Amino acid sequence: MSASELARHHWWQYGVIYQIYPRSFQDTTGDGIGDLEGIRRRLDHVEWLGVEAAWISPFFPSPMVDFGYDVADYTDVDPRFGTLADFDRLLADAHGRGIKIILDLVPNHTSDQHPWFTESRSSRSSARRDWYLWRDPAADGGPPNNWRSEFGGSAWELDKATGQYYYHAFAKEQPDLNWRNVEVREAMYDVMRFWLDRGVDGFRVDVMWHMVKDERFPDNPPNPDYDPSTMSPYHEVIPTYSADQPEVHEVVAEMREVIDEYDERVMIGEIYLPVERLVTYYGEGRGAQLPFNFHLITTPWDAREIEVVIESYEGALPAEAWPNWVIGNHDQPRVVTRIGEGQARVAAVLLLTLRGTPTIYYGEELGMHDVDISPDRAVDVREINIPGLGLGRDPQRTPMQWDATERAGFTDGTPWLPLPADASAVNVAQERDDPGSMLSLYRSLLELRGDPTLAVGSYAPMPARGSLLAYLREHAGRRIGVVLNLTSDAAVWSVPEDIEAGAVLLTASDGPFSGSLSGEVEIPGDEAVIFEVTSAGQERTS
Repeated sequence: MSASELARHHWWQYGVIYQIYPRSFQDTTGDGIGDLEGIRRRLDHVEWLGVEAAWISPFFPSPMVDFGYDVADYTDVDPRFGTLADFDRLLADAHGRGIKIILDLVPNHTSDQHPWFTESRSSRSSARRDWYLWRDPAADGGPPNNWRSEFGGSAWELDKATGQYYYHAFAKEQPDLNWRNVEVREAMYDVMRFWLDRGVDGFRVDVMWHMVKDERFPDNPPNPDYDPSTMSPYHEVIPTYSADQPEVHEVVAEMREVIDEYDERVMIGEIYLPVERLVTYYGEGRGAQLPFNFHLITTPWDAREIEVVIESYEGALPAEAWPNWVIGNHDQPRVVTRIGEGQARVAAVLLLTLRGTPTIYYGEELGMHDVDISPDRAVDVREINIPGLGLGRDPQRTPMQWDATERAGFTDGTPWLPLPADASAVNVAQERDDPGSMLSLYRSLLELRGDPTLAVGSYAPMPARGSLLAYLREHAGRRIGVVLNLTSDAAVWSVPEDIEAGAVLLTASDGPFSGSLSGEVEIPGDEAVIFEVTSAGQERTS
């Protein structure tokens, strides 16, 4: 992208974000757990891919009940991952390569071993008692209300020493902070400044929509659609009062003010909500620049349903808000497992050609799939607490597959999670020189996305039926069309009369496209075609 184009947009608008799960990226000590030095040594891969930023999941000191999302110290590095000096070297090396670094901030809750909570639970008169959510038992001595934990059971844990319950939206070892307390807010804003002063380029804010609860603590309404055979017990009730409260937007605005004290930093919010509620987290320019849009993960893989999601999202975006898209992360089954390898290639094209900032989860660029984890090897707290429903997240967190050696180049020790049998074929070394590989497709897509038309151009749908999805991207007079077949069966696309197709730029299959993009054209199954458009109607969404 030209310097003039860069000047008109923020890096987090035209760039691509790459998520790294540090336990699983590269181990340099032989303990089977990835570390910060491992990430630094693998920056060649991140740079070669052509992404703008790396988001690193938590590496702070932690008892690891939830593998780093139970933070015991927000301003240090867990020894398993290295030291602050290791982080500084990683940051400097990344910046030297033009790669931004985004940290995972976990402000909703701490570890029960954090000094704040240790002091809070020491007595009812503790100076930090109100830093967490403490309530008296119900009349029968049980929990104060019916709120459920995301990780199973009641969201309330009795502290026998003080006779009160504390609230935990996740594991009982993860007590929620009281974000109505001004001292809590200021302490967390100081945490943000600690890392921003070191030079980090922003934060992905964990469970942003959970941060404020209804201060009356009423029961949540029962969920009439709850199915215990397929759904987590969390869904027994609808979290009407325990998440997505109006006051959370005041907190998000204050966090944004901290971000804006620094030049060109970004705040990304983890938010699993319907489109109309998700977009409120933009806060009319005072909220998150990128409230994560997970609807390509949560929507059935069907062309018409995906089309509705794109249209409703584009239509709901506030003025000047920038869209974003995600097809995988550390909490969701991998895209290959969800929709198959052929459609995962189509999903890659969709992700990297829609308007907005894409996020790639490590290993997606290889076509990594979920790994079967036997019950005796499960380590995820959600799987341990809610067994038998397939809710565990270990399968999508397995080590990065770098080469065909016994441990896939990840470690000299025993990997913390097992590798799949096909790691000898699905790995960076094997795929990098294979023009037909998933990795080569991602590399080509990322290179093509350097064109401003795909990076920052407008979006408009083109007519398509059945399993086909089609749209147009336009910028500064250049037009690029995209047509995708979201099934493995061939389908016919009626090319709009006002579309005159030029050269084919890329296909999901990485093979030459044999058809002529005019009239009635057959789009093979598991195929997506990106092509030049030499004439078209007016652009619609900018």
